[in-house]
Amino acid sequence: MMKYSYIKIPPSSGGRLLKTALFVIACFMLILSELSAQNTTITGTVKSSDLDDVLPGATVLVKGTNIGTATNIDGKFTISAAADATLVFSSIGYIPQEVKVGNQTSIQITLTPDITNMEEVVVIGYGTVKKRDLTGAVTSVKSEEIRQVPAQNPLESIQGKIAGVDITRGNGSSSSGINIRIRGNRSIGASNNPLFIVDGVQTGSIDNINPNDIESMEFLKDASSTAIYGWQGANGIVIITTKKGSSGKPSVTLNSYYGVSEVSRYPSVLNGDEYVAIKREANRTTGKWNSVADDPLIFNTQELAAIANGDWIDYQSLLLSNGNQQNYNLGVNSGGDRTKVYTSLDFYGENGILKFDNVKRYTLRTNVDHTFNSWIKAGMQAQVANRDESYRRDPLNMANKIIPLGTVYDENGDFIVYPLGGSSISPLADEQPDIFSNKGKITNVLANVYLELKPFEGFNFRTNFGTNINNTRVGLFEASNSISRNGGTSRAQYTASNSRFINWDNVINYQKEIKDHSFAITALSSFVQEESDNVLAQGENQLLPGQLFFGLGNAPDNISINSGFSKWNVLSFAARLNYSYKGKYLITLTDRADGASRLSKGNKWAYFPSAAFAWRVVDENFMQNVAAVSELKLRLSYGVAGNSGIKAYGTQSSLTRIPMAFGESSFQGFTFSPLLGNPDAGWELSETTNFGIDLGLWRSRINATMDIYDTRTSDLLLPRGLPPTSGVQQVYQNIGKTKNQGVEIGINSLNIENENLQWETTLTFTRNREEIVSLVTEGVDDIGNGWFVGQPISVFYDYEKLGIWQTNEADEAAVYGQVPGDIKVKDQNGDMKIDAVNDRRVLAGNNRPDWFGGLNNKVTYKRIDFSVYLFARWGQTIDPDFLGRYDRQSNLSNSTKVIDYWTPENPTNEYPRPNAGVSGSSTLYWSTIGYVDGSYLRVRNLSLGYTLPSTDKSIFSNMRIYFSGSNLFTFTKSKKLDEYDPERGGGESYPMLKNYVFGINLGF
Repeated sequence: MMKYSYIKIPPSSGGRLLKTALFVIACFMLILSELSAQNTTITGTVKSSDLDDVLPGATVLVKGTNIGTATNIDGKFTISAAADATLVFSSIGYIPQEVKVGNQTSIQITLTPDITNMEEVVVIGYGTVKKRDLTGAVTSVKSEEIRQVPAQNPLESIQGKIAGVDITRGNGSSSSGINIRIRGNRSIGASNNPLFIVDGVQTGSIDNINPNDIESMEFLKDASSTAIYGWQGANGIVIITTKKGSSGKPSVTLNSYYGVSEVSRYPSVLNGDEYVAIKREANRTTGKWNSVADDPLIFNTQELAAIANGDWIDYQSLLLSNGNQQNYNLGVNSGGDRTKVYTSLDFYGENGILKFDNVKRYTLRTNVDHTFNSWIKAGMQAQVANRDESYRRDPLNMANKIIPLGTVYDENGDFIVYPLGGSSISPLADEQPDIFSNKGKITNVLANVYLELKPFEGFNFRTNFGTNINNTRVGLFEASNSISRNGGTSRAQYTASNSRFINWDNVINYQKEIKDHSFAITALSSFVQEESDNVLAQGENQLLPGQLFFGLGNAPDNISINSGFSKWNVLSFAARLNYSYKGKYLITLTDRADGASRLSKGNKWAYFPSAAFAWRVVDENFMQNVAAVSELKLRLSYGVAGNSGIKAYGTQSSLTRIPMAFGESSFQGFTFSPLLGNPDAGWELSETTNFGIDLGLWRSRINATMDIYDTRTSDLLLPRGLPPTSGVQQVYQNIGKTKNQGVEIGINSLNIENENLQWETTLTFTRNREEIVSLVTEGVDDIGNGWFVGQPISVFYDYEKLGIWQTNEADEAAVYGQVPGDIKVKDQNGDMKIDAVNDRRVLAGNNRPDWFGGLNNKVTYKRIDFSVYLFARWGQTIDPDFLGRYDRQSNLSNSTKVIDYWTPENPTNEYPRPNAGVSGSSTLYWSTIGYVDGSYLRVRNLSLGYTLPSTDKSIFSNMRIYFSGSNLFTFTKSKKLDEYDPERGGGESYPMLKNYVFGINLGF
């Protein structure tokens, strides 16, 4: 009897992945085994309808196969195909056509120019418009681009792909948020975050939106496009439209991927030998150490034993491990003539690189549209998302500083809480049983219902009622031997918060054409309101660690309870006119009035007008013979947007309870909160002028857009500092001005297209300059807050480091009270002394880049697709923590390995000499040592995919398997950053990640 061996696949995620791969291969082999039919030779000619001539270079492809050819210089072709085959005729700039072969042996085809690029509908505020008729600066991103980079948050997938939109990840944790700025920072005290609108519902973030559900994302950047949103438009608008159902045969999509993540770049610390060397040098400086014989003078008994045994701990390798991500999405699109439904189920799970850092997100979406008759339509878009999150208290800060000598476990195998018997707790303490737990549960409901009436041609009334409900619970437990408690009493904390946001919009749209004149009028009313409440309860010294943060009433010590509530609303009215003459001259006029409860009485209402003009030069008669130009449009806009983005009650004075005592009796007292109310606080206003050019060449083979803008923000809601003698700290006042100026460029090109090969390139470039124009007093800086007229909002104000005093500069150093090996800074006024008033200045460079951009190349060869996406942020200065992590004394903490410290034998200009008698905090000009050029270029994404051929006999309508890698390579301008990922700009907790993803897309 023949015996067969087999491999048992374990029931793990890796096993499931392998099963999926085997299933894909089996399906692939099944498809390849299909029988072929008898072929017939077909000849023919392809012509152009607009040129009234033959069309050379057109592609002729047998549908569902790799068999194809191209027309010759006379527009003729020859191809072999079966009688039941379908031929697909296509060419750049033309609408493809399909023809069933049947018994034909000669086929004549005329292709029509494809103007869908300009006819493409773009979502704008409270409506849509054809791309050709856009007058403002709006960029649209379709679902294919979003799905190209697998990510939890759709914004992360398009980083660098939208000119003018700066997107960075907060850190590498599984629950990390995304930072986004549209055309820089305008405000100092109010929010600079854009507004997100999902199917008409406003929201502050899109962390819970499943990227597979998105049909398109529109970024509204200039005042003309954002003015319709008034008070919310100052920082830009992001409109997200999710997928809708369609009539016809139901379609099912199944998308899944599994990925592994690892630390991208992370700064290493000194190992045991290197730590011993620097501590010896620090004590050699003071004369306490001269040779190894003096080690007992500077190391304790346990440290000496560890040195003798070669015992040292690499805490980073023990804490950091590979993480993983997995995503499973099922979408169903169905419908009939009246009712159309789109439904999706999605699961996303991620385990971070640190223990206890993970997230699980479950999402259900249902979009329904129902047509009652020719003039009544209704529907809803609803999503429910649930997140289970676990948050890790960052152990790396301690791991990077603790003395590396010693062992993790003692000779009995027991965990050593305090290594070397010192006062520093082990960075691994939280990973021990029953020591630490920090878990959150978040439920979000985002829903919108609408009723649409079209009683007569051209008129449309739509009422939308949307809600965004968020419930969050976070529970924290820290035992006595946790990192945070460090031997103190255990602590438990329970936090719960609820928010309820509603927006009700009533919108009228009326369109009318009179000969060469086209009018589109929009009028609307809008009401938004948010209520939120929260409660915090905590206690200490729990009797049973297993209770975690439950049963707080059993905690015997320091039980405290606090709660809060806030409510605000805005009422708005707006009108917009879109006018077109002969489709060549376009005008958009908008005005909006907003009343915000958050502002002071008498200052609640403001008006936000805008005007935009566009000239479609390409439609002029003198352009008709310029065949190379397929699109040329000039745009000019001006508008005002507002910002009331201070917290609720930010203009009011409030009282805060403080404990007091008279003798031995307790007494409750009250004092003003640190923020003083201002009854005159009003709107912050931003005026933007935008000039844009849209250009298309060679039948849109190359498309380019350029925008130049100037934004002036006045009446800043500035948190002005007050004298301590006033008893308060700050007050919001409408004082100060800022400006933002910049240029944005986006270029798309189709470099090659034939029957087998297609190569597309996308380039984006953004340059933005933000500047403070004035503050409290015209022309006067606010040094205390770090604000300087003529400079960006965030700058580095410090001494200018020249290097390190060298041995041959001993006499000059002595004039400044220093010695060789100390930090040398510039004497700005040459008075032979260094002081904070005269010798500090705004250093060159700031934490905003000079420019950023991306370059994406996508190549498709037959059924293989390959893309590589490069992203760069250039000209930013950062002050990373690790460059300042240097213990000159080397007494109680470790230092970063990159530290190149000065010694008489190593006369570097980087870092001062180790000195056991001087700590870093007491070292002169210590703050100057960390500034570095943070410019970088990275391979943001690299993907390789294969689409299997599909025929009528195939099980799937489409099947694609792919591999994708994110953040694979990073190149930094400064050598100091060889071990650091500069995207986050300085922090070290939760390192940034690189990801390797394998996925599959199926369609039924």
